[in-house]
Amino acid sequence: MPSSNSDTPPYVGRFAPTPSGYLHFGSLIAALASYLDARSVGGRWLLRMEDLDPPREMPGAQDAILQALEAYGFEWDGKMVRQSERLDLYNAIIERLWQAGDAYACDCSRKQLQPFAGPYPGFCRDAGRDVEGSAIRLRVPDREYSFIDRVQGEFRQLLDQDVGDFVIRRRDGLIAYQLAVVLDDAWQGVTDIVRGADLLDSTPRQLYVQQLLGLPQPRYLHVPLIIQPDGHKLGKRYRSPPLQPHEATPLLLRALRALGQPTASELNDALPDEVLTWAIPRWNAGHIPHCRTLAEAQLR
Repeated sequence: MPSSNSDTPPYVGRFAPTPSGYLHFGSLIAALASYLDARSVGGRWLLRMEDLDPPREMPGAQDAILQALEAYGFEWDGKMVRQSERLDLYNAIIERLWQAGDAYACDCSRKQLQPFAGPYPGFCRDAGRDVEGSAIRLRVPDREYSFIDRVQGEFRQLLDQDVGDFVIRRRDGLIAYQLAVVLDDAWQGVTDIVRGADLLDSTPRQLYVQQLLGLPQPRYLHVPLIIQPDGHKLGKRYRSPPLQPHEATPLLLRALRALGQPTASELNDALPDEVLTWAIPRWNAGHIPHCRTLAEAQLR
């Protein structure tokens, strides 16, 4: 459980779905973990719609996500934030990084980069490309970034060797996740980030952006991903079934078990909000399985 001493800011958590599809069981596990982690210490739980990629957004997905969260008993604090409403801020920060020499224009195409596996080879790093019609990459330092995840333990990454200079604005003008998520978490005062383990590898990049912009570093907790029999994670790309309102209680109980949390037989007939109310005081992040993936078949 996060520290609650007087030097620690009040807990602020969040759930930040992407409207490229409907919520599924993997989404539910991430939402449930972040919700219980926040509510168990009397913290706030915010909702942010990460709608930065209109071409990939599924029509009606935003409304469907909100309806699913409500049907499953989740209540968020304050007004939902949409990243699409903050584009001016993102672009202002990119301009600041560009002017400081921390970012540069890159006109490399996917075809050009295809033969080079691994980190970006740095073709445009010192080429002085024109910003117009180019992607913007952030220069990364030759240093290791590490953090202690509350479930996964210590995680280390050499940014220059493992990632390389990464894109913060695409050639088509769309803002990259790695920049927007850091700016929004800082703006919203998020102290604790609870999300899926597929984003564990992204965290060192986000730590670097936080350092570069002088922003606070949240605590992190990455929950295991649910893996289907074919080896793919549960997700929108692999036809994972969307959450159905009539399945709310059994799926919440199944998600609790996946997170290593207790359940009780009397909850089988409970309403979704009653399940959440029962689970909040019993939440123990230390019981979450210390692994990056869980087999879906083991949770049935």
